[in-house]
Amino acid sequence: MSNGRQDVTVVGAGLIGLSTAMELLQRRPGLKLTVVEKADAPASQQSGHNSGVIHSGIYYKPGSFKAQFCVEGRATMTQFCLDNEIPVWTCGKLIVATNPAEEARLDDLFERGTNNAVEGLRLVDREEMGEIEPFVEGTKALYAPKTGIVDYRKVADVYREKVQSLGGEIRFNSEVKSISNGVRRADGTNYTLETTSGEIETKFLVNCAGLHSDLIAGMSGVNPGLRIIPFRGEYYTLAKSSEHMVKGLIYPVPDPAFPFLGVHLTQTMKGWVEAGPNAVLALKREGYRKRDFSFTDFGRTVAFPGFWKMSMQSWKVGLWEMNRSLRKGVFLKSLQKLMPSLKKSDLAPGGSGVRAQAVHSDGTLLDDFRIDESATAVHVLNAPSPGATSSLVIGNYIADKAESNFSF
Repeated sequence: MSNGRQDVTVVGAGLIGLSTAMELLQRRPGLKLTVVEKADAPASQQSGHNSGVIHSGIYYKPGSFKAQFCVEGRATMTQFCLDNEIPVWTCGKLIVATNPAEEARLDDLFERGTNNAVEGLRLVDREEMGEIEPFVEGTKALYAPKTGIVDYRKVADVYREKVQSLGGEIRFNSEVKSISNGVRRADGTNYTLETTSGEIETKFLVNCAGLHSDLIAGMSGVNPGLRIIPFRGEYYTLAKSSEHMVKGLIYPVPDPAFPFLGVHLTQTMKGWVEAGPNAVLALKREGYRKRDFSFTDFGRTVAFPGFWKMSMQSWKVGLWEMNRSLRKGVFLKSLQKLMPSLKKSDLAPGGSGVRAQAVHSDGTLLDDFRIDESATAVHVLNAPSPGATSSLVIGNYIADKAESNFSF
């Protein structure tokens, strides 16, 4: 273990935190860098609890961070997996419209995806849709043949190995309890982190804490003007006898008013087919189960004015998602819009993930990445999908920001 005095400290050993650490160490051999992570393994939160999709860049507004990061991210992630012998499957993705309103939104998605240079993207009719996904029923679809899947925990393991081989230190079971900062000290350090594994003095701070990113920012003296509100996404899996019904990735046309992609069907590299997720308010930042509750986390949520403004704007959707969470039959009906032949017996209990959704004080759900920088820190305050897909590109972006703001 290091003596506690570092050039760079990265908070969070998810995909973006580890990618950033890896990039900085590759650029600057001999850099004293430590990653601190409260869990006992990498990718323990959002990075390891997603569907494993390597997204193509269809949904995102041209010019947004999502659009900029995703297309390059798909290519770099796929190549990284191939170079490091991580199993990856380019299985293709079908976005299915089932009525005229969705068809119009599908045309808009096609235009966006084309503007974002998504490789091979095309509209398909019912006949070709049936050739791609025989059990799907819809009126029109958008097909992205280069979309793939991977197990992101395996990606994170390789990131971790590379960070350590480059001389970086990773402290697991190391929760940040407080951060003190002030005038630059004679030794060049700007922050002192009190963690459960000891004190760390550091010149530069990179906050990739995901579900806790707003809290880390606050500890370091930054008021980001937002709050992380946790939303749990719950999955079913298809019974083994029904897995043949899904060949690749099957998605609905998303509602443009919300930063969620809707309940979908996905092949995975974990050995099963997932159905989901929904999106319900979690009562704990790491609330992966319905019964998980934290007075502290829930208190922070309800004390934030933006939460109530968001709730007033979206209460109907919130009630619908709660209904779908509690009733398997309602969840099934959402899936049957895409695949009418599915039955209750086809669905088995699955896992869940928690999305760190940044909400502005005015109640707006932040849809794009939010990465703030200063002379001594970079704070990743919102890293939604395609954060995992784009983690190599984002790590490079953060390293650029760190180098442009600070002389190591």
